[in-house]
Amino acid sequence: MTRIENAFKNKPIFMPYFPLGYPDLETSIDVIEALANNGADLIEVGLSFSDPLADGPVIQQATQVALEKGITVKKSLAAIAELRKRGVTIPFILMGYFNPMLAYGLEKFVHDAREAGADGFIIPDLPLEEAEEFQALVGDMPLIQMLAPTSPNERMESIARNAKGFIYLVSVTGVTGARTAISDDLGDLIQRVREHTSAPVCVGFGIGTTEQAKQVGQLADGVIVGSACVKLIGSSEKPVEIAKQFAKRFSKAIK
Repeated sequence: MTRIENAFKNKPIFMPYFPLGYPDLETSIDVIEALANNGADLIEVGLSFSDPLADGPVIQQATQVALEKGITVKKSLAAIAELRKRGVTIPFILMGYFNPMLAYGLEKFVHDAREAGADGFIIPDLPLEEAEEFQALVGDMPLIQMLAPTSPNERMESIARNAKGFIYLVSVTGVTGARTAISDDLGDLIQRVREHTSAPVCVGFGIGTTEQAKQVGQLADGVIVGSACVKLIGSSEKPVEIAKQFAKRFSKAIK
């Protein structure tokens, strides 16, 4: 059983997102360790890029700071390895964009990510139709696909049917960022996806409060919290302590 499969034995799972290098590299490693040790079941680890097309202002600003502080793909993978050395065992999904991976060298990137201890990938600007080369390289490591309310039925069926690891279901149209309410149509959307797959369905984008997380957790197999996590932790003078509290609150709300 893979680490991802093991994480979903106790559904719904809590999956925070946090970018490496923000507010600096060492702090981000400590924050991710704190999230992992205080309730996160799986972590979406951000690889910073200068043009993050799927991300809203909070994550854009955080990744820009990380880039200005000198974060690179190589340093990010070394940070994953450091977290494994510290004894963190929950799954890490690397969330990043295709250009930096291409520049690093795809085969080397996949090899080094596997060696560091990554468990899978989310690449918003690599559609399924163009992912054949990358999927051949990753083998049994899942390339997590994203679906949205605007996904045509045919595409939704194709992605869901071939899903590995889990499906990342975007709950709203637009970029990442907390919203004031969960869509009334979310339950129907999740059901549409589940008609075509047995893979877990995790919902992200727009979840900013514990109450929203609880609502989504009653419908989905996993709850992904990005912008709210980055904003609260990144704006604190004690980011590691806030990360501990954040993970505990959201995990408790979802479970």
